[in-house]
Amino acid sequence: MGPKWSVRYAVSICLLCSIASTQTASSALHAEFTRRLVAAAIERTHHSVRYVSEYVRIPYPGGDVPADTGVCTDEIIRSYRAVGVDLQKEVHEDMVQNFAAYPNKRRWLLAHPDANIDHRRVPNLMVFFQRKGESLPITDRAQDYAPGDLVTWDLGGNVPHIGIVVDRKAGSGRFMMVHNIGAGPRMEDVIFNWKITGHYRYFGP
Repeated sequence: MGPKWSVRYAVSICLLCSIASTQTASSALHAEFTRRLVAAAIERTHHSVRYVSEYVRIPYPGGDVPADTGVCTDEIIRSYRAVGVDLQKEVHEDMVQNFAAYPNKRRWLLAHPDANIDHRRVPNLMVFFQRKGESLPITDRAQDYAPGDLVTWDLGGNVPHIGIVVDRKAGSGRFMMVHNIGAGPRMEDVIFNWKITGHYRYFGP
C-alpha cells in the first residue's frame, strides 16, 4: 500500500465515520421530536373542543381559532405548535412560493394564499407534507404505521380527514390515532375505519 493510497483510504474512512455520526445524530433528533409530538397529540385529548368549521380570521403567524373550537386539522396544527412548529407559517410560506402546487384554485376557486385558512384544509396539508416531509406507502398492514405518522382519509363522498398515530396501543394490537371527527380530540383505534388517502412523516422545517 503506497503512501498516497494510504492517505486516500484514511480520508475515505473519516468521511464514512462523519456521515455515520451525522445520521445517528439526525435519527436521535427525529426520535426525540416524535416523542414530544406524540405526547402533545395525546395531551390534546384532555381538551374540550366543539367541532366548528366556519372561516375565522386569525393572526399571522402563530394564529389559532378559539381554543374551545376546531376541526381535524386544528389538532394536527396544535400538536405541532406545542413542539415549536407553526404549520400556519410553514404552509403559507410554501404556498406563496408554490401556489400552483396546491389545490386551492381548482378546489376552492382561490387566486392567492390565505393564511387564515390554507393550513386548516386537509388537501393543502397533504401537498405540504408531500413536499416538505416524507410521503410513505399506504398499506393495510398496521405495523407500517408508526407513532408520529400522519394519516389522511376519505370519509366518503370526497370528505377528507386527518389524524396522527400515537404510541398507545388498542386491544387489537394496533397503534391508536388522535383525531377530531366531530366529538373533539379523541384517541381511538380507527386507522383502517376509512379509506386511507395519505401517509406522511414530518419533522418540521
